[in-house]
Amino acid sequence: MTTRRRRGPYAKTAAKRQEILDAALAAYAEAGSRGVSVRDIAQRVGMTDAGVLHHFGSREALLTAVVEARDTAASEAYSPETVLWRTELLARNAATPGLVKLFLDIAAASADPDHSGHAFFTERYRGLRLQIAALLAGGPPPGAGSEGPVADADADWAARILLAATDGIQLQWLLEPTIDMAGDIGRLRDVLLDVLDRQRECEPGPEGTPAP
Repeated sequence: MTTRRRRGPYAKTAAKRQEILDAALAAYAEAGSRGVSVRDIAQRVGMTDAGVLHHFGSREALLTAVVEARDTAASEAYSPETVLWRTELLARNAATPGLVKLFLDIAAASADPDHSGHAFFTERYRGLRLQIAALLAGGPPPGAGSEGPVADADADWAARILLAATDGIQLQWLLEPTIDMAGDIGRLRDVLLDVLDRQRECEPGPEGTPAP
């Protein structure tokens, strides 16, 4: 006789959390630029508001988890080598203004050290900056499995500017949807790459002479 292995409470909780996150992602993707309430999410999974929040601890923690799930889906769709060419992501984001607004709202709120998303966003920006700076410097992103040039201060600066512009253009786009987010960031990326190339050309060579 075979016995069916019973799932423990942790497995059930994890499955329910994922169900809630999937429902929340769908709700925000369909919401346009208007907000989504906890009740909207709860109704999709047949739960009460309190039941949904029980699995995350607070509304802020729930929304941070939704943003993290959004990032996870993007990382699965795009390889680390394409992180510099974020215009693809922006083009996709244009189809889900609700998720764009959620991201900007939670990112701004996470500046408070007591916010549940503070650690996540701190690490998120650090990781993205390192990836983009390494690519701008001509090497593979961290963790790509091969050695490459270490990102210098100029590349790190350019990465910060590119990330700041990416978030800023999304805010402007919410206010003025005719803005071409992907096109604007693509042009800025090309300008920054050109600036870095010119900077490298002006660096002194091994004997202290300008590089060829």
